[in-house]
Amino acid sequence: MGWTILSCGLYSFYVTYQLMRRSRDHNLRRIELLDAATSFAWQQTETRGLSAGLQPNFGRISAELAVLRQKSTEFRDPTVWTLLSLLGSTIVHVIMFIILDGDLVSHDRAEGAIESELSAIYAQLGVTVPPPDPTRMKEKHQYAMRVVVTLVTCGLYFLWWEYDVMTEGNRHFEHNWRWEDGLVAAVQQLGA
Repeated sequence: MGWTILSCGLYSFYVTYQLMRRSRDHNLRRIELLDAATSFAWQQTETRGLSAGLQPNFGRISAELAVLRQKSTEFRDPTVWTLLSLLGSTIVHVIMFIILDGDLVSHDRAEGAIESELSAIYAQLGVTVPPPDPTRMKEKHQYAMRVVVTLVTCGLYFLWWEYDVMTEGNRHFEHNWRWEDGLVAAVQQLGA
C-alpha cells in the first residue's frame, strides 16, 4: 500500500498484475493438487475394496472439481487486465476487485467441499486429514456500498478495498497451506 501511495498510483499496476496472476495460478495449482489427491485416494480405495462405498464422495468431488475447472477457463489474463487498468484505471480496478472477490468466494466453497470429502475418504483409509476450517469461508463484499464509499471519499476508500482483496487472498492461502500439510502427512502414512 505504501508503494502505491509513494509512486502516485503507478505501483498499483504491478499490484493489479500480481493479484490476477496469483488468483489464476492458485486456482490451477489447486485443481492439480486436489485432482492428484483424489486420484491417489481412488487408487487406495480400489486396492482396499472400499471404492463402492465411497463412490458418492468421489462423485461430489468430481462435481466440485468441475466448478474449479470452469473458473480456470474464465478471462483472467494478468497482462491484459494490467493493460486495461492503464486505460480505465479505477473503473477497471473496481471491476477486477469484484471479479477477484467473487472468484475467491466460489473457489473457496468448491475447494472446501472437496477438502471435506477428501478428509472423509482418507479417514476411511485409516489416516487423518483435518477437515477444512469452516470459519475460513467468506461472504461476498457489498459491492454497491464499496463503490459508493469510494466515490464519497474521493477514492481514498479504494486503497482500503485493495488492501481487503490482498489480505483476504493471503488468508485463503494460509488456510490452504495448513490443510495441504495434513494431506501430505496422510499420503506419506499411506506409503506413497
